[in-house]
Amino acid sequence: MLIMDVTIVNTALPPIARDLDASFTSLQWVMDIYALALAALLMAAGSAADLFGRRKLYVLGLTVFALSSLACGLAPSPGLLIAARAVQGVGAAAMFATNTPLLMATYSGRDRGVAFGVWGGTSGAAAAVGPVLGGLLTEALDWRAIFLVNLPLTVFAGWLTLRTVGESTGRSGGRIDTAGVVLFTAFAGALTYGLIRGGEEGWTEPGTLAALIAAGLALLAFVLVERRLQQPMFDLGLLRSPAFVVLMVAAVVLQASAFPYLTYVAMWLQSLLGMSPIEAGLAVTPLALAALLVGVVGGKLLSHLPPKVPVGFGLLLVGGGALLNATFVDGDADWTSLIPGLAVAGLGVGLATPVLVSAALGLVPGERAGMASGAVNTSRQFGYALGIAVLGTVFAARVRTVYTDGTTTAAAGDGGAGGARDALAAGPPSTGSGPNSTIADHAAERVTGHTAAHAADHAAEAISGGHATDVIAAAPPGPARHTIERLAGDAFAAGIDRVCLISGLVAVATALLVFAALRNDRPQPPTPHTNNKAHNPTPHPQPAPSTAHPTTTTTNTALPPT
Repeated sequence: MLIMDVTIVNTALPPIARDLDASFTSLQWVMDIYALALAALLMAAGSAADLFGRRKLYVLGLTVFALSSLACGLAPSPGLLIAARAVQGVGAAAMFATNTPLLMATYSGRDRGVAFGVWGGTSGAAAAVGPVLGGLLTEALDWRAIFLVNLPLTVFAGWLTLRTVGESTGRSGGRIDTAGVVLFTAFAGALTYGLIRGGEEGWTEPGTLAALIAAGLALLAFVLVERRLQQPMFDLGLLRSPAFVVLMVAAVVLQASAFPYLTYVAMWLQSLLGMSPIEAGLAVTPLALAALLVGVVGGKLLSHLPPKVPVGFGLLLVGGGALLNATFVDGDADWTSLIPGLAVAGLGVGLATPVLVSAALGLVPGERAGMASGAVNTSRQFGYALGIAVLGTVFAARVRTVYTDGTTTAAAGDGGAGGARDALAAGPPSTGSGPNSTIADHAAERVTGHTAAHAADHAAEAISGGHATDVIAAAPPGPARHTIERLAGDAFAAGIDRVCLISGLVAVATALLVFAALRNDRPQPPTPHTNNKAHNPTPHPQPAPSTAHPTTTTTNTALPPT
């Protein structure tokens, strides 16, 4: 359910944008706020579960997730959808932090291995089926169905949990690092807000500067607080190990390089190539299927290799896949151009993801195993949120530059092509009115009487937000519409090209860092505080069951991105 909720949302972004008149920035927050809430609260949720009861917190998380899913499905505006997604992230943090230790407490011996195998197989299947199911629900019903489908699932999960799962807790005497949670949340939120606002309003704009300065101050305060506490949320002493730091960087980069650009790919497939939601969902499944294949074929082999091999080569493949997408996706490309890059990136995800946690556990004392595992999983969530913010800014800027430059060239030409920019500046009639009119309609209303350059900026904003069809439809039929359609396709493809290029280069650079920093030692056998049995190739890791108590067991399973 948690896994499909992620992949389903990607597929439904274009319909959400059209139905709610959502801007590109709003779509960024729909994806980002969930990951931010999950990253900020994941480690604290593990501590709370140990103190108050894992089953109790899991059921509470299910309840919060169900109610927020209902709110998402009923949201009448982008702002309310974003708020509901934030609450969804809170519920998800409680569920992510407790489902693995509940399995550990419920099963033992061979049954435990079978339970983790079933759990891992279900996770892999959900990652692959999610985009297709999202497309099916969106196409057959409505985008709201992707959230409402969670309601019967959460009811069944809650009933099954209360009926079959006993309560368990961690070692007594622990505490929740409230100050650490608040300061880390402030840092992550302010940084993400500053990055998104900077791309929209400019990097010298007062609001942008204030957010970035606030992020820096929150991070400084977090470091000072964590150094003084006897039971911190994160022991800064772990950062004395260069290899551990490199693994944290690898966790951030893996998520930031492999998954955020799929958000723009989903919009490209539907708003520019005219694919249906279910067709778009099928088009992006090669990544999840390739990752699943690696786990099925080579899952046992990965545990016997030095961590630098699967992590380093995994990042190289993720980077190579992104670079292939940057090479093959252009204004004349179709969905088949994505297959090589997504498949290669999926192989890299399948290699690197399951090993990151076990590699981190091999670098820290046994009493810090839960904390180290939680830190890796938090880094992954934060990496995804950071990737959406940074790459989204790059994407929107590239679309704007290519589109506005193209309209300038068209206007300088002869014949009908030159009329494209003039037609836009003349302010084509709005195709709608009232609260349900589209972003492109509002742009058309605003540009009436304004310069062509101003009109092109608004049109580029609408295109990057998934409203390309509205921009094209607003142009007069004939050569002008054909020119705008070509420019929109070229601009969107150029945006995808740029973010894939950056993702690929960063992933390759990080792979080289991994090869240089990590030793060739094979993974150490798990200590009594860890469990390393489960390997699941899907794109995102299961958070550690605890982050503060040494008696907590951790697992090396992966889940798709949030």
